[in-house]
Formats: sequence, structure tokens, C-alpha cells
Amino acid sequence: MNIHEYQAKEILRNAKVPVPAGKAVFTVPEAVTAAEEIFNLTNTNAIAVKAQIHAGGRGKGGGVKIAKDLDGVALHAQSILGMKLVTHQTGPEGRMVKKLLVEQGIYYPGPSPVKEFYVSILLNRATGRYMILYSAEGGMDIEEVAAKTPHLIYKEEIHPIGIQAYQARRVAFNLGLSGQAYSAMVKFIMALFKAFVSCDASMVEINPVIKTSDDKIFAADAKITLDDSALYRHPELALYRDLDEENPAEIEASESNLNFIKLDGNVGCMVNGAGLAMATMDIVKLSGGNPANFLDVGGNANAKTVAAGFRIILKDPAVKAILINIFGGIVRCDRVAQGVIDAYKEIGNIPVPVVARLQGTNAEEAKQLIDRSGLKVFSAITLKEAAELVKKLV
Repeated sequence: MNIHEYQAKEILRNAKVPVPAGKAVFTVPEAVTAAEEIFNLTNTNAIAVKAQIHAGGRGKGGGVKIAKDLDGVALHAQSILGMKLVTHQTGPEGRMVKKLLVEQGIYYPGPSPVKEFYVSILLNRATGRYMILYSAEGGMDIEEVAAKTPHLIYKEEIHPIGIQAYQARRVAFNLGLSGQAYSAMVKFIMALFKAFVSCDASMVEINPVIKTSDDKIFAADAKITLDDSALYRHPELALYRDLDEENPAEIEASESNLNFIKLDGNVGCMVNGAGLAMATMDIVKLSGGNPANFLDVGGNANAKTVAAGFRIILKDPAVKAILINIFGGIVRCDRVAQGVIDAYKEIGNIPVPVVARLQGTNAEEAKQLIDRSGLKVFSAITLKEAAELVKKLV
């Protein structure tokens, strides 16, 4: 589950990770009041006004502005609130900005230069261990740094017993810090890992981590992705979910206990099992098609879930055909076939061709049901045959 920057910083603040003073606001007057409080609370000479959407690249898209006074805060808040913010992660359709983070500016003059770093924590699936990924080249796209200067990216594998102090010291050393900034970074890394573990995050990304001109360390930006499967342990974090930032089809799918992810293709896929769903998308692609979605109806597919799957897939105008690929292990194929027939009756006209490949328990009975139904459903035996048939129909 993705969350907003201001929510991520609440998590970090609770774990004693240094973050700038800030407040989430929804109107221009609220932004001005928050900025006035921050000016009075800190000795900052500027206020950052940041759009809050679930996407990166906000600054490049005009969603982050710096104000020197309250009039500037009001001006920037008015220009950002309600704007359609387009970034490399939103796509050309963009996202509507409905809330802002008004925050203390931390780029102020002092005895030493301001420096930006990149720090993230995630799972290294190759080793099954958490990993700190960091670089002295902060404030940039880490993919660009990895492509052009991979030697500037460091990795620190964390033992299952947890992070050790010497590892945090190594991070600070490799970032070229010394003195007060070195000590502050060691504390920062230790606290950041504590925050990562305590909220069951699948990823924490701070870009940039700022060393201020007086050698303090702050998380200037923060992105946290929470593990959906662990939210039952964190009911307070489950409240962070912002439905306005999610795809409506994905919301509807979650309400029907379906796993759905929207893609850019034209072949709708309805499959039982995540691994089979990925294999189905692969073979659709290899046969020359283009998957429009990932849709896992789970091991207990029935008429209700199949009908819900049809409705969700058909909301995408780009879909030109639907491929149903069911392996009858736990679920019986004839039950799924009946679900397809019932879904047709419930939904009415399905305007695109449907290819059904049902294998496993009661597969023959399933094929007979579909063939006798008189519906515009094409049966296939092998997955390759199904994918090639879909390509031909599209």
C-alpha cells in the first residue's frame, strides 16, 4: 500500500528519524496558518509547499515550490491545489492535487555546504535479507545513477538479527561524512531501519537525505510502501489508505477479493493463481499480444467472482479480447465454466470475444458446458493455443 509523504514522515517521526517540521493541509488558508506556525517554531528562512500525490517527480512537474514569506505560501498553495500534476510516474493523464504538505525549509546558509544523499531499505530477494541501498548522489533518479555511475551506489546487507552499529557507521563513512554530520548520520540510519521494521514496510526510500549547512541530517523527502499482508497488525496505518489515489478498478477488485493490476495492453486476463497469471501474461506477450491487466480470481473462483472479474476488465475500453485461464486444482473447472455462463447472463452482452482455457479437475465437463451454451466463448486446450487464438481474434 502506497502512502503520502506526510504520512511517511509521521511514521519516521514516531521512530525518532529527523524530519522537517511540517503539516498536511487541504486549503489555502490552512497552508498560510501552518506556514506561520512553522516560521514561529523554527528559524527557517523558507517554506516548502509540496503536492501530495502517490507519484514521484513532483518537483519536475511543478508540484513543489519554495516560498520566502506567507504571501508566497498563499500564492503557491493556490497554484498547486486543484492542479492536474503530470509526472513520469502518473502518465499523461496526471493526478489531481487535493492536499499539500507545508514544510520547514532546510536549505539555509551556514558554515558548511549542504549535501544530498540517497538512502533506501528494501528486501534483497536473492539473499532473503533486508538491504540498505545508498549513494552520495542524492536528489537524482537512482536508476540514472545506477546506469551511468554504478560504482557510486553502495549496498549494506542486514543480518536477520537486525542492523548493527558498525553497519550504520560504514554507511556514514562511505557517504564521506565526518564529525557531527557523521554521528548524526549513524543515528539516522539506525532509526530509519527501526522505522522500516516497526511498520512492516516493503520499502522505505529517502531521496534526498539532507546534510544541512550546520551538519544536521534530515529526511527531506520520504516514500514508504507498506506490506498489505501485514496491515492487520497495524490498523492505525491501514487508515492511511487514500482511495482517491488508487485506480477505481483496483478498488472494486479488492472489494470482491480479487487481485487486479491495470496494465497498458488490449488482452484482458482472468486467471486463478498469481504464478499462473504471470505465466499467462508472458505467453500472451510472446505470442504477439499485449496484456491489459493482471487479474487473479483466487483458488475459489465461482460465478460471483468471475462476473466481478468480467465487469472490472470490461471497464477498460482498450480491451479487445478476454483470456480466461483456469487450472482446476482446488477449484473445479465445470464450476468456473458455469460461472462464465452465469456471468454472461448477469452482465448481458459482452462486446469482446472470450477465450476460455480450463484444465484440470472436470475440464471435459467444463468444455461441454461452454460449447453447449451458445455463447461467444472459444475453447482452447493448451495455453499456447489459447494465446494464439486471442491474438487472431484481436
